[in-house]
Amino acid sequence: MTDPARAPQSQPATLWRLTLVLGALSAFTPLAVDMYLPALPALERTLATDSGKVQQTLSFFFLGLAIGQLFYGPISDRFGRRGPLLVGNLLFIGASIACALAPGIDTLIGARFVQAFGSCAGLVISRAMVRDLFEPREGARVMSLLMLVMGVAPILAPLLGGYVVAWFDWHAIFWFLAGFALLAMLAAWRWLPETRGARPDMRLTLGSVLQVYGRLLSTRRYMGYTLASSLGMGGLFCYIAASPFVFIDLYGLSPQAYGWVFGINAVGIIGFSQVNRALLRHFTLDEVLIVSISTMAVAGVALLIAAVFSIGGMIGLWVPLFFYIASLGGVLPNAAASAMAAEAERAGSAAALMGTLQFTLGAMTSGIVSLLPGNPALAMAVIVAVCGLGGLSARLILVR
Repeated sequence: MTDPARAPQSQPATLWRLTLVLGALSAFTPLAVDMYLPALPALERTLATDSGKVQQTLSFFFLGLAIGQLFYGPISDRFGRRGPLLVGNLLFIGASIACALAPGIDTLIGARFVQAFGSCAGLVISRAMVRDLFEPREGARVMSLLMLVMGVAPILAPLLGGYVVAWFDWHAIFWFLAGFALLAMLAAWRWLPETRGARPDMRLTLGSVLQVYGRLLSTRRYMGYTLASSLGMGGLFCYIAASPFVFIDLYGLSPQAYGWVFGINAVGIIGFSQVNRALLRHFTLDEVLIVSISTMAVAGVALLIAAVFSIGGMIGLWVPLFFYIASLGGVLPNAAASAMAAEAERAGSAAALMGTLQFTLGAMTSGIVSLLPGNPALAMAVIVAVCGLGGLSARLILVR
């Protein structure tokens, strides 16, 4: 009988199919956020509400992400991967339909929370399945492929969402998300193997779950790699929150030109994730990670120097930003694979805690940068530099 853990590695077509399905499942979250952004003004008008209430539809979505990931980790470790994954997909589909039919803003806010809760299944369980199927270095290469699939979503989603709103209305965005999720769920049901069976002997109480998360938080190696990736994500979220004010308000770019800047930076992370796959054929996982995370830290410092001393104007900021964001194509998959390498028995919980910490730090940095007074470029540069240096320090100090 063929070992399911080895089949994807030995059959390229199967590997690509596995990657596409897992990538589609992981793309629920960026699609649900980015495709929806062009519809915010229309939502405010048609639901007769204000911008503050509309912003809550995003805030509650991110809250659902933070809570939901912690839920799916232990559940998938106890009951296996496929069942919780398919249930999460059904939840996302149902919540997307509820969003499309929402009669008022409060209903939409609640439905968005449930939608985020459902989308967490793909985020958490796709990482856990990669850990189940592949040894760490091969797992990092597969995660790099996932970044290729997922990376297309933030680039195309706002453009697609803008056309959907122009041709139809904001309700159509949620019908599209429901349809996309249904296709992804059918593909998962048809082609994704069960990578970890149910464990009836595993306790699933609040105390046992908290004990697992506490043990992970106290594991130096796991936390070193997790903080490295989470701080890297913190810098990315800070850039996403601050860059419109830096490039449009400060340097006078048009929204269309800013879209090109954003898109080129996104291409950087996608491109380097594929360079990462090639490098892992010739170097160890940790060697490539050290180079990637050092690049991230140096780029963060270069950004800070350019902002403090006004070096190079807009280009002086854009170049180090590009390298910081591109370096995440090596940091995120390699750190995730390294963090989870020794966590086979609790891979779901390990993936869940990592995701929660990433989004928590991202929410913190994006919130802090919006509160800092003065030059938005300097505020962004300070936080990005701290995240870059902090990520490198976490890897060097905690991992031994």
